[in-house]
Amino acid sequence: MTKHSKIPVPPRKGEEAARSKEGGTLIERVVRNYDLVQLTSAPIPADLIPPASKRRRYRRADDTIEEAEVTPVKPAAAAPIDQPATAPPPAVIEGEVVSAAASAPPVPAVPPVRFKGAVHAVRRQHLRDQGLIVPEASVTGLLEEFRIVKRQVLLQASQLAQQGMGPAAQRVLICSPHPGEGKTYTSVNLALAIAAEKESEVLLVDADFAKPSVLSSLGLPGGPGLMDALSNPDIDVADCVIGTDISGLWVLPAGNATTSDSEFLSSSRTRQVLDRLTQGAANRIVIFDSPPALAASPAAELAKYVGQAVLVARADKTGQGALEDAISLLSACPNIQLLLNAVHFSPSGRRFGSYYGYGG
Repeated sequence: MTKHSKIPVPPRKGEEAARSKEGGTLIERVVRNYDLVQLTSAPIPADLIPPASKRRRYRRADDTIEEAEVTPVKPAAAAPIDQPATAPPPAVIEGEVVSAAASAPPVPAVPPVRFKGAVHAVRRQHLRDQGLIVPEASVTGLLEEFRIVKRQVLLQASQLAQQGMGPAAQRVLICSPHPGEGKTYTSVNLALAIAAEKESEVLLVDADFAKPSVLSSLGLPGGPGLMDALSNPDIDVADCVIGTDISGLWVLPAGNATTSDSEFLSSSRTRQVLDRLTQGAANRIVIFDSPPALAASPAAELAKYVGQAVLVARADKTGQGALEDAISLLSACPNIQLLLNAVHFSPSGRRFGSYYGYGG
């Protein structure tokens, strides 16, 4: 015989009530008896469930995304943080990508100061009579000595420029403790040596306002100069510069004498005037022939505006005490070098210029 199973009949209302008394359905009793409730996730509070109108509805990856209206939330203001500036996104012009740097307007360059003063001839015989370097002449021991001096000065100027010293890196102060030790002699010869450089030019400034002697050493006429530009704001110091027929050599006279030279040098206008002399001309060296440090105060004032100072000492005259006092007065200058003048004996037997056949 074929075995038949009884078809289940839905429970009656009385049976459902009895089953609920026993603890519900089989699944409900298993969940309760084996404490499976703790494995379910915690219920979400009703106040955290956004309304349906503000929910995002996502479909499959190949369908578009429907977005309901979402109220934007303004972010809280954060404390400013120093961050490196980022470059703006490139601009797009008619399908072409143009970099932000290329689209930005160019920064105007500072126009270089060009001296337009009258050019005066420097008599070579006049230089020779004073024992100075003669341009375009034969190589002498004097020229070789100042070639070495100028190389050190130019090297120091280059290093100061790399250190970010600005226009002061191009300024050199020539000074001595007392008069008669060779500061003007050194200033003129150093200027003549630097003028021979192929990629540099030099401006020789007579800053000895009480007893100027640079113009007479070169045989040049007088005229307005540095002190006039310092005392009169209407005077452009570049207009006071004198040209010479020596390529690369310019001269700025001392100007009218005054008893307030130190006060004018300590004014705020001094830096503006001196910056004007090298504006836009990175290859220009400015040499100041200053008064003796122990005889007049302008030397100490000028030391504040230069990158290096050359203190000239005469071998048979300058004492150690005078050198120490002069160095102390020029301490505003970060680099002070000593130059020994009028030396007649060399322990190493140096005879510069003799290799060219003209040394003595």
